[in-house]
Amino acid sequence: MEDEIIMNIENGIFLCPWKVLPMSVDYNGHMNDAEYGKLFSRSLDHWIDALGLDERGKENFQYTFFTLEAHICYLKEVEEGERLTVFPQVIDRDEKRIHLFMIMENSKEEPVATSEQMVMGMDKTTNRPAPFPENMHENLQKYHRAQKDLVTPKEVGRKIGIRRK
Repeated sequence: MEDEIIMNIENGIFLCPWKVLPMSVDYNGHMNDAEYGKLFSRSLDHWIDALGLDERGKENFQYTFFTLEAHICYLKEVEEGERLTVFPQVIDRDEKRIHLFMIMENSKEEPVATSEQMVMGMDKTTNRPAPFPENMHENLQKYHRAQKDLVTPKEVGRKIGIRRK
Protein backbone atom coordinates (compact mmCIF):
# COMPACT_ATOMS: atom_id res chain seq x y z
CA MET A 1 0.00 0.00 0.00
CA GLU A 2 1.49 3.33 -1.05
CA ASP A 3 -1.35 5.79 -0.55
CA GLU A 4 -3.22 6.59 2.64
CA ILE A 5 -6.46 4.90 3.64
CA ILE A 6 -9.43 7.25 3.54
CA MET A 7 -11.94 6.68 6.36
CA ASN A 8 -14.98 8.69 7.32
CA ILE A 9 -17.23 6.64 9.59
CA GLU A 10 -20.04 9.21 9.72
CA ASN A 11 -20.27 9.23 5.91
CA GLY A 12 -19.80 5.48 5.44
CA ILE A 13 -16.60 5.91 3.46
CA PHE A 14 -13.53 3.68 3.59
CA LEU A 15 -11.15 3.52 0.64
CA CYS A 16 -8.15 1.21 0.84
CA PRO A 17 -5.54 1.80 -1.91
CA TRP A 18 -3.22 -0.84 -3.39
CA LYS A 19 -0.69 -1.11 -6.19
CA VAL A 20 -0.23 -4.35 -8.15
CA LEU A 21 3.33 -5.50 -7.50
CA PRO A 22 5.44 -7.65 -9.87
CA MET A 23 5.21 -10.63 -7.47
CA SER A 24 1.39 -10.49 -7.75
CA VAL A 25 1.38 -11.12 -11.51
CA ASP A 26 1.09 -14.64 -12.95
CA TYR A 27 2.22 -16.27 -16.20
CA ASN A 28 -0.69 -14.62 -18.07
CA GLY A 29 0.66 -11.17 -17.24
CA HIS A 30 -2.30 -10.39 -15.00
CA MET A 31 -2.77 -10.27 -11.25
CA ASN A 32 -2.99 -13.84 -9.95
CA ASP A 33 -6.43 -14.89 -8.70
CA ALA A 34 -5.09 -15.59 -5.18
CA GLU A 35 -3.84 -11.99 -4.96
CA TYR A 36 -7.41 -10.66 -5.25
CA GLY A 37 -8.32 -12.67 -2.17
CA LYS A 38 -5.25 -11.40 -0.34
CA LEU A 39 -6.08 -7.75 -1.13
CA PHE A 40 -9.70 -8.20 -0.05
CA SER A 41 -8.56 -9.89 3.18
CA ARG A 42 -6.00 -7.20 3.96
CA SER A 43 -8.56 -4.47 3.16
CA LEU A 44 -10.97 -6.12 5.60
CA ASP A 45 -8.25 -6.11 8.28
CA HIS A 46 -7.59 -2.39 7.71
CA TRP A 47 -11.33 -1.64 7.80
CA ILE A 48 -11.79 -3.46 11.10
CA ASP A 49 -8.75 -1.59 12.48
CA ALA A 50 -10.30 1.72 11.38
CA LEU A 51 -13.60 0.82 13.06
CA GLY A 52 -11.73 0.70 16.35
CA LEU A 53 -10.48 -2.84 16.68
CA ASP A 54 -6.79 -2.51 15.84
CA GLU A 55 -4.07 -4.84 17.18
CA ARG A 56 -4.14 -3.18 20.58
CA GLY A 57 -7.94 -3.47 20.77
CA LYS A 58 -7.85 -7.12 19.72
CA GLU A 59 -5.36 -7.81 22.50
CA ASN A 60 -7.20 -5.76 25.16
CA PHE A 61 -10.60 -7.28 24.34
CA GLN A 62 -9.21 -10.74 23.46
CA TYR A 63 -11.33 -10.46 20.34
CA THR A 64 -10.85 -11.30 16.68
CA PHE A 65 -12.74 -12.01 13.45
CA PHE A 66 -13.24 -15.20 11.46
CA THR A 67 -14.34 -15.20 7.84
CA LEU A 68 -17.23 -17.66 7.55
CA GLU A 69 -17.78 -17.40 3.81
CA ALA A 70 -16.36 -15.47 0.86
CA HIS A 71 -17.27 -15.28 -2.82
CA ILE A 72 -15.00 -13.45 -5.27
CA CYS A 73 -16.09 -12.41 -8.76
CA TYR A 74 -13.33 -11.49 -11.23
CA LEU A 75 -14.66 -8.79 -13.55
CA LYS A 76 -11.66 -7.33 -15.35
CA GLU A 77 -8.00 -8.21 -15.80
CA VAL A 78 -5.51 -6.24 -13.71
CA GLU A 79 -1.91 -5.71 -14.74
CA GLU A 80 1.34 -4.96 -12.93
CA GLY A 81 1.62 -1.40 -11.68
CA GLU A 82 -2.13 -0.70 -11.70
CA ARG A 83 -3.54 1.18 -8.75
CA LEU A 84 -6.58 -0.34 -7.10
CA THR A 85 -9.00 0.77 -4.39
CA VAL A 86 -11.22 -1.42 -2.22
CA PHE A 87 -14.50 -0.10 -0.80
CA PRO A 88 -16.54 -2.13 1.73
CA GLN A 89 -20.33 -1.81 1.82
CA VAL A 90 -22.18 -3.25 4.79
CA ILE A 91 -25.18 -5.22 3.53
CA ASP A 92 -26.40 -6.41 6.93
CA ARG A 93 -25.14 -6.93 10.46
CA ASP A 94 -26.14 -8.09 13.89
CA GLU A 95 -24.32 -7.98 17.23
CA LYS A 96 -21.56 -10.38 16.13
CA ARG A 97 -21.74 -10.84 12.33
CA ILE A 98 -21.23 -8.60 9.30
CA HIS A 99 -22.46 -9.34 5.78
CA LEU A 100 -20.11 -7.30 3.63
CA PHE A 101 -19.75 -6.58 -0.08
CA MET A 102 -16.38 -5.20 -1.18
CA ILE A 103 -15.75 -3.61 -4.56
CA MET A 104 -12.24 -3.39 -6.02
CA GLU A 105 -11.85 -0.64 -8.61
CA ASN A 106 -9.00 0.43 -10.87
CA SER A 107 -7.83 4.04 -11.26
CA LYS A 108 -10.56 4.62 -13.88
CA GLU A 109 -13.12 3.70 -11.18
CA GLU A 110 -14.05 0.55 -13.10
CA PRO A 111 -14.96 -2.47 -10.96
CA VAL A 112 -12.33 -5.17 -11.45
CA ALA A 113 -13.50 -7.61 -8.75
CA THR A 114 -16.01 -8.00 -5.93
CA SER A 115 -15.95 -10.02 -2.73
CA GLU A 116 -19.05 -10.85 -0.75
CA GLN A 117 -18.20 -12.00 2.76
CA MET A 118 -19.74 -13.05 6.04
CA VAL A 119 -17.47 -12.41 9.00
CA MET A 120 -18.07 -13.13 12.66
CA GLY A 121 -16.57 -11.70 15.83
CA MET A 122 -14.93 -14.20 18.15
CA ASP A 123 -13.95 -14.16 21.82
CA LYS A 124 -10.35 -15.43 21.79
CA THR A 125 -10.54 -16.75 25.35
CA THR A 126 -13.48 -19.09 24.60
CA ASN A 127 -13.00 -19.42 20.82
CA ARG A 128 -16.75 -18.82 20.52
CA PRO A 129 -18.81 -16.16 18.71
CA ALA A 130 -19.26 -13.00 20.76
CA PRO A 131 -20.78 -9.52 20.35
CA PHE A 132 -18.54 -6.75 19.02
CA PRO A 133 -16.69 -4.61 21.56
CA GLU A 134 -18.73 -1.49 22.31
CA ASN A 135 -16.56 1.11 20.53
CA MET A 136 -16.40 -1.00 17.37
CA HIS A 137 -20.13 -1.70 17.53
CA GLU A 138 -20.88 2.04 17.74
CA ASN A 139 -18.57 2.85 14.80
CA LEU A 140 -19.99 0.01 12.72
CA GLN A 141 -23.51 1.24 13.45
CA LYS A 142 -22.59 4.77 12.24
CA TYR A 143 -20.83 3.43 9.14
CA HIS A 144 -23.76 1.18 8.21
CA ARG A 145 -26.36 3.90 8.89
CA ALA A 146 -24.44 6.29 6.60
CA GLN A 147 -24.66 3.71 3.79
CA LYS A 148 -28.44 3.24 4.05
CA ASP A 149 -29.08 4.98 0.73
CA LEU A 150 -26.54 2.94 -1.23
CA VAL A 151 -28.06 0.54 -3.72
CA THR A 152 -27.51 -3.10 -2.85
CA PRO A 153 -25.23 -4.41 -5.61
CA LYS A 154 -26.98 -6.83 -7.97
CA GLU A 155 -24.22 -9.38 -7.34
CA VAL A 156 -25.14 -9.77 -3.65
CA GLY A 157 -26.26 -13.32 -2.97
CA ARG A 158 -25.13 -14.52 -6.38
CA LYS A 159 -24.71 -18.26 -6.62
CA ILE A 160 -22.31 -20.28 -8.70
CA GLY A 161 -23.76 -22.58 -11.30
CA ILE A 162 -23.84 -23.49 -14.95
CA ARG A 163 -26.79 -21.82 -16.61
CA ARG A 164 -28.76 -24.27 -18.72
CA LYS A 165 -30.93 -23.25 -21.64
